[in-house]
Amino acid sequence: MIHGITVRLYVKTKTGDDAFNAPVYEETPVEVPNVLIGEPMAEDVINEMQLSGKRIAYTLAIPKGDTHDWDNVTVEFFGQKFRTFGGVIQGIDDMLPLAWNKKVKVERYG
Repeated sequence: MIHGITVRLYVKTKTGDDAFNAPVYEETPVEVPNVLIGEPMAEDVINEMQLSGKRIAYTLAIPKGDTHDWDNVTVEFFGQKFRTFGGVIQGIDDMLPLAWNKKVKVERYG
């Protein structure tokens, strides 16, 4: 049976504004279970590097029913931190037979 791992997602909460009126955020870790970690294909890594200048480390499959914001956030798994980029791609729940309906790309961070 296919199953994912628990990853730590750092949820951003706005705590105020700095001296230049730019928002200041605090990151709070939240455990998200059953996230699939996939290795990108070589051509995806090359294409993304050419288009955005970012190097895909992994692709995450997010479980159905998850309501967290996965846009431009820090995630931690395998003892390393990564940053999501490129937005979340979501499928139609009823058309996907497995337990995951979203995917997001991550790059190595910190």
